[in-house]
Amino acid sequence: MKVVIIEDEELAARRLESLIKECAPDTEVIAKLESVEDAIEWFLSHASPDLIFLDIHLEDDLSFTIFEKVKVTSPIIFTTAYDEYAIRAFKMKSIDYLLKPIVKEELAHSLEKYREFTSARTQPDMEAIFRMITSGVPAYKERFSVTIGQKIKSFATSEISWFYSEEGITFMVLNDNHQYPVDFSLDDLNSQLNPKEFFRINRQFLVKLDSIKNVHIYPKSRLKLELVPHADKEVFVSRDKVTRFKEWLG
Repeated sequence: MKVVIIEDEELAARRLESLIKECAPDTEVIAKLESVEDAIEWFLSHASPDLIFLDIHLEDDLSFTIFEKVKVTSPIIFTTAYDEYAIRAFKMKSIDYLLKPIVKEELAHSLEKYREFTSARTQPDMEAIFRMITSGVPAYKERFSVTIGQKIKSFATSEISWFYSEEGITFMVLNDNHQYPVDFSLDDLNSQLNPKEFFRINRQFLVKLDSIKNVHIYPKSRLKLELVPHADKEVFVSRDKVTRFKEWLG
């Protein structure tokens, strides 16, 4: 079985590949693609694989955009951190999905459903699903609640400048430089926040467009960000994300 993984988080893609091989040792992951652009380019020059694992929210767009540009006939297992309206659509179309973080037992069940799809020669109606997914406004997160002492405070995303992860804990930094821990990983936040406003620049930082004061160009195409409020450490855009970051900036 030849499999393609479309996932913009390198660690998540590697973990998924490992789990797939544990559940189905005869599987060959022939490509791991990080963006809509990469996926379109790959499918234009390769035959459709036996199965695709597809993240919903990629950094450059919703992954469904891929199917507006290229014809793909492979069965698909969707992966998502949070997307209730999409999940309802998948159920209606009998297409499986996996909630992140992906659990081995659920992955094994999805692979069994894939085998059922194959034996029944069932193909997903991607155009119908794309219409269902994009017919409404994406349910991007608008507020975050945090516990402060004996109180719970709620902050709108408009009050947030950036998020960062340190020692396994995710913090949000407000416009006034107050910081609070939140119960989400950066991977979760990346799929819950509006991609037009927020960008995952590296493994440690997810920044809001309005928080970027300056972008400094360093040798070898490296980009260093000057954030508002000021970050205590140097903030660089990962080299593999520089091109998409520039496109995001416009």
